[in-house]
Amino acid sequence: MKFIVHGSTLARSLNSIMGLISKNNTIPIVENFLFELKDKNLSITASDLETVANLTIALEDADTIGINKVCIPGKELYNLVSQLTNKPLTIFVNEDYSIDIATDNGGRYNFKGIDPEDYPQMIHIEDKNEFTIPSSLLVNGINKTLFATSTDEFRPQMTGMLCEFSPKGLTFVGTDSHKLVRLRNVSFATEDERAFILPKKTMSLMSKILSSINEEFDVRVENNMSNIAFFFQNYHFACRLIEGKYPQYDAAIPQDNPNKLIVEKNALQESVKRISIFANQTTNQLRFEISEKEITIQAEDMDAQYKAQEKIPCNYEGDPMIIGLNAKYLTEIIGNVETQHICFDMSRPDRPCIVTPYDEEAKESETAETLLMLLMPVILMN
Repeated sequence: MKFIVHGSTLARSLNSIMGLISKNNTIPIVENFLFELKDKNLSITASDLETVANLTIALEDADTIGINKVCIPGKELYNLVSQLTNKPLTIFVNEDYSIDIATDNGGRYNFKGIDPEDYPQMIHIEDKNEFTIPSSLLVNGINKTLFATSTDEFRPQMTGMLCEFSPKGLTFVGTDSHKLVRLRNVSFATEDERAFILPKKTMSLMSKILSSINEEFDVRVENNMSNIAFFFQNYHFACRLIEGKYPQYDAAIPQDNPNKLIVEKNALQESVKRISIFANQTTNQLRFEISEKEITIQAEDMDAQYKAQEKIPCNYEGDPMIIGLNAKYLTEIIGNVETQHICFDMSRPDRPCIVTPYDEEAKESETAETLLMLLMPVILMN
């Protein structure tokens, strides 16, 4: 086969699914992109065995004579093409699976390709449910909750993002037991109830692509008990769902929280950023002393003999409280808030804090989307 594609188009396409290409000593063929030419459409596939991603590029000049499918070393191809983004590329695939890439200024590059016979097949969904979801809603759900998922492979359910669909709305959840994020949207509903746990790597890659497309569109979703597939624009993603039961996250959210703290987001964010420099790098512990009008934030690393303290204004209703919080987790939580102020609902220093965006003007009105985050305190060490 032979085809011409502009370097910028090919580089952008390869980059979008490059996250699935990694060193695999067990099954080395997945270190390659699978190229397939059908008429004047170039299909490019990447896989890490758990997820398969495919995209299609429409070509103006293509010849399907000879073999029309080949595996090309992924890292090497991307590194080359990313340096040729201002040129059209003419790509030949020979009968022995060798690949020749030529540019109009005399550049010649050759790869040894691989027979694609053993490349992983795209996951096809049987006995499927099917629905569509707005791209903005999906990418917002991913971006708001994915950071809270766990990296502990011994608890695989918590390494993914929970999606719950029902006639009442859509819920995204992520937790690692130190923090929890629950995003609900009542503007989107399905006729029946369904729930599945989506792998973090797949969702992160999809979010990157969805965010790069500056327009609203529908994402078609197909799923069964084991697999899920997403179709949008010229992309097709399919992956295995994470098996098992997700933790009962609602049970972890305390209901009785008489102490209410409202603080300006930027003031808190900047203060935590500065004070955390002086915190112990193992515990990341910060001490918050909260009174009616003021928060005193402290950190100390006794080994390094570092110590810092700042005071910021606040509006607090409740008994004075001293509580310890992890600087890293708190920074992630604060960064997930888009309003000017943040609300902390608390009961005791040893109980979780409920963190929500706070908007004085909108607090009485109903909104389609609600964001709730949970942050576990840490034991203060004297």
